[in-house]
Amino acid sequence: MGQTKKMPVRTCTGCRQAKNKKDLIRVVRDKEGNVSVDATGKLNGRGAYICPDKECLKKAIKNKGLEKTLKISGIGEEIYSQLEKELGEINE
Repeated sequence: MGQTKKMPVRTCTGCRQAKNKKDLIRVVRDKEGNVSVDATGKLNGRGAYICPDKECLKKAIKNKGLEKTLKISGIGEEIYSQLEKELGEINE
C-alpha cells in the first residue's frame, strides 16, 4: 500500500476557515519586523495565511487578522496593495 502524504492545513486570517496550505497566500514577518508576501511559502519568519479571495482580504483588514497573527501593530499599505494585486492575477 502506498502512503499518501498528509497536506498541511492552515487557517485563513479573513474567513477563519482551515484550508490546504498550498491553496492560501502566505504573508511573513521576519526577525527584523519586515512584512512581505511570500510567494514561495518558504521564507523564514512568522507566517499568516489568507485565501485568494478579495472578501477574505477585506475581512482580514477589518478584523486586523494579519496584524494579530503576525504579532505586530499596523501593516503597511504596500502589503495590502501587493495582496490585492496578487488576488487580481489569481482571479483573472
